[in-house]
Amino acid sequence: MKMPSTLPRLKGFRFPREIVAYAVWAYHRFALSTADVEDLLAERGVLVSREAVRQWVNRFGRHFADCIRRDRPHVADKWHLDEVVISISGRKYWLWRAVDAHGDVLDILVQPQRNAKAARRFLTRPIARFGEPRVVITDKLRSYFRPIRDLASGADHRAHKGLNNRIEGSHRPTRRREKIMGRFKSPRQAQRFLTAHDQINTVLRPRRYQLSAISYRHARADAFDLWNGYVIEMTA
Repeated sequence: MKMPSTLPRLKGFRFPREIVAYAVWAYHRFALSTADVEDLLAERGVLVSREAVRQWVNRFGRHFADCIRRDRPHVADKWHLDEVVISISGRKYWLWRAVDAHGDVLDILVQPQRNAKAARRFLTRPIARFGEPRVVITDKLRSYFRPIRDLASGADHRAHKGLNNRIEGSHRPTRRREKIMGRFKSPRQAQRFLTAHDQINTVLRPRRYQLSAISYRHARADAFDLWNGYVIEMTA
């Protein structure tokens, strides 16, 4: 990624913001560990520790996610909801995820339960942000029924596992990152990382299988332009 070298340095940081942003970009765009990013930067003559990369990712991942969420176009009114189990410190937790008809992630929430109370807590978040959907598609988990009826009474709720393939695919990047990271260390860490990672991947990973080669290159160039704009907005 080419960045102008005249950007003001981040206060309190030894490396230019272009280096910090590149590390965050590489970490989220590819299935890399912090050690991988450290080696990638070292090959380019930038000597930085993996701990510094981890701090950059934690600190500025949220910035990029917030910018992407702020500039997101209007979401589709057809939502897919699903939950997947993740193991944290030997305990079972549930990652609740909502995506729209385009496959863009609306929200995620890590919770220890998979019941109606957890479903209500999760569903409240995207409805408060985006309004009520027209259609909600879930699997046959009964915990969804009453919260959807209470919080989105006008929505057409379709409970059918075969209709939810779109969101099933959105769990795959989480599984890849979970494996690379050696599992998540805490619910808070999982929530913080996935909240940023899902939003950043919305921009950085155009759906290549849906695009021609020319269209994909244009989408990729647009993503780089967006990212560069968000780099300029970075503050310490």
